[in-house]
Amino acid sequence: MSTLQVKNLTIGEGVPKIIVPLVGSTKEQILKEALIVKDLKPDVVEWRVDMYEEVENLEEVKRLITELRNIYTDELLLFTFRTHREGGNKEISDDFYVELNRAAILTKDIDLLDIELFSKEENVKNLLSTAKENGVYVVMSNHDFFKTPEKDEIVSRLRKMQELDADIPKIAVMPKSVQDVITLMDATNTMKTQYADRPIITMSMAGTGVISRLAGELFGSAFTFGAGEEASAPGQIPVSELRTVLEILHKSM
Repeated sequence: MSTLQVKNLTIGEGVPKIIVPLVGSTKEQILKEALIVKDLKPDVVEWRVDMYEEVENLEEVKRLITELRNIYTDELLLFTFRTHREGGNKEISDDFYVELNRAAILTKDIDLLDIELFSKEENVKNLLSTAKENGVYVVMSNHDFFKTPEKDEIVSRLRKMQELDADIPKIAVMPKSVQDVITLMDATNTMKTQYADRPIITMSMAGTGVISRLAGELFGSAFTFGAGEEASAPGQIPVSELRTVLEILHKSM
């Protein structure tokens, strides 16, 4: 597994990098939240734009991206519209999904873009191409809020993202047992040691899966998500607690 350099952040070595989501629904809430999150000193800030009440107004979305960029001059900015089928807040058409993400790329004010693996293949390839042409790195993702797939399926999905040339493959799954968490972590280690030639992100959600958010350096996940004002997915823990545990584990390795 090689590292990835995005601006001043080296991804894929040492302590997993911390991503904190912004989940406000209004511009005022998001900007207030953005200042609070900045004080937490995350490596990456993810704007969960599917939570934004004006998400269908592209001009407002672009203006808010610019305002967030002005706040986050050092931190990386990840733009994410999580679709309803993968746990997001709003349903939109496939065409608007492309239009929205393309508009975000073309602002040149984001560093990373989330593209869901199970979007239409032509849309995935279109957005990947546009992102790479404009210097935006792609986190390709898949989320299963109902179950944990078999190990081979988890690895297969991550490998598919890599074959499509995503910069950072990502998968998040829901455990129904401790064995499911072990399955996710085993798949992560197999991906890291046998197939990955770039950083990956994996996590098992909810309370049962919290260990996967903490032990990424050992098993192979280059990022973990911490809660700012609010969590964007079950199992996220506050950033200060998360950073303490990550540092303890790092010193022990």
